[in-house]
Amino acid sequence: MIDMQNISKVYRMGETEVAALNGVSLSIEEGEYVAIVGTSGSGKSTLMNIVGFLDSPTEGVFAIHGQKASGLTGRQLADLRNREIGFVFQQFNLLARAPAWRQVELPLFYANVARGTARKRALEALTQVGLAERADHRPEELSGGQQQRVAIARALVNRPSLLLADEPTGALDTRTGEEVMALFEKLHEEGLTLVIITHDQEVAERARRVITMRDGVIISDSGGTAGAAHHDRAS
Repeated sequence: MIDMQNISKVYRMGETEVAALNGVSLSIEEGEYVAIVGTSGSGKSTLMNIVGFLDSPTEGVFAIHGQKASGLTGRQLADLRNREIGFVFQQFNLLARAPAWRQVELPLFYANVARGTARKRALEALTQVGLAERADHRPEELSGGQQQRVAIARALVNRPSLLLADEPTGALDTRTGEEVMALFEKLHEEGLTLVIITHDQEVAERARRVITMRDGVIISDSGGTAGAAHHDRAS
């Protein structure tokens, strides 16, 4: 599903070059549940940005489902990202005055999905994360954990093949963080491919495969195999 070969990323600031990734090679199969763990500056967030088509490597080859990122236009990359990848971040990034169902249907608006279909799929995604009864609630009426579940529903509404989560429990208390991790476990069992970026070893250990990064390279990989469940992306 994901194939990275000799990926390097160098940021240039004036005459200074900073190497964020140094020759990283990595494959992730469909259905895997992977945690990428490391301290600040390890390169894990840069790796996530490349996997999510939010950044491009300085060197190396990256492909998802056999589609190489190099050579695609900005519009093609955006379309591929919107179709294949769902994002969950530490901050919920919700619109202050919009109800949950409208927050969730936003990606469908950009995908030109018909309004009636978009509303139906938004409600289905909220049901999937256990928030059907909160569909009309605004962020101020939701707990932190509920807001993160709205963000997860928004990431799922396009029925992506891959969910990328960057420090998804970082803004939550321990109990609420456990609820979010239990939801990720459920999504994995349903066949979704998950990649979680974290500095928290306890969060990482919930995954089936743990990749540890330091100074822009992978220093350990527990390995793992893809889950057997099939993720149904049919409309």
